[in-house]
Amino acid sequence: MHADPPRAAEWRRAPERGSVVLLRAMAFVSLRLGRRAGRLILYLIAAYFFCFAPAARRSMRAYLRRALDREPRAADRFRLVLSFATTIHDRLYLLAGRYSLFAVTVQGEPLVRQITEAGRGAVLMGAHMGSFEVPRSIGTHQARLSVVMVMYEENARKLNAVMAGLNSREPPEIIPLGQLDTMLRIRARLDEGAMLGILADRRLGNERALPVEFLGATAMFPLGPMRAAALLRRPVVFMLGLYLGGNRYHVVFEPIADFSGPGAACGADAVAQAVRRYAALLEQYCRREPYNWFNFFDFWPAARDTGGRP
Repeated sequence: MHADPPRAAEWRRAPERGSVVLLRAMAFVSLRLGRRAGRLILYLIAAYFFCFAPAARRSMRAYLRRALDREPRAADRFRLVLSFATTIHDRLYLLAGRYSLFAVTVQGEPLVRQITEAGRGAVLMGAHMGSFEVPRSIGTHQARLSVVMVMYEENARKLNAVMAGLNSREPPEIIPLGQLDTMLRIRARLDEGAMLGILADRRLGNERALPVEFLGATAMFPLGPMRAAALLRRPVVFMLGLYLGGNRYHVVFEPIADFSGPGAACGADAVAQAVRRYAALLEQYCRREPYNWFNFFDFWPAARDTGGRP
């Protein structure tokens, strides 16, 4: 019997939308004329995506039906798309160092301060929810945290090319997934006391995952990120930058697990328990701020997709 060959997840196979020229034009207008002018263009882009992405519409409807506990209206789906577009748009200003444009509240700051003072680094485990740029930028600007993002960049090459050309004041440090030296670079930065940010709500392909009850049905959550944290023996903190409308964001830090202690359990059961804790926190905030989870793909696959055991 042969093992299934590696297969990219649906979100990785989806083509990236948008024109580099249009994205650059929007960035130019937004930075020259301000956030309000840029948002006028944003509504047009959100409307285009809303009208001409039928597969995403179906997935949005399935998610919002669970998160809202009712049948979503077209206005609900458009609000989700607009929130997604807004967080990308606001990233322009954060990379340019224009923090004063935003009103940001922080929940769980003492937890992060305590880990930072220990000097051994930690894993900040986020999701495709809200803005990862807000906690990264605010942490760097206010608390002088060193935050390194570990992410798969291939599906956002156009957007990343535009962002890279902004001459940002504090460009994000990114360690790309899937390279031979990824784990070595991760360990080195953690040993230097950096915070490692990773989005852990999507599988890269058919790698092992844990079936977890999520928003009323079984979903598959990847085991890899939590296994890596256990292997590296670091604390794991849940991280979100929730968009609350207007110019308001709310940053969340909550404990998930601590694999750093000399007697800390780091085996399969501890990893599975930590993944369930992560999924429970994600579900909690999906229900609290349902227009923040930007997963425009089928998240509740057929029961046959077990992905293996922890």
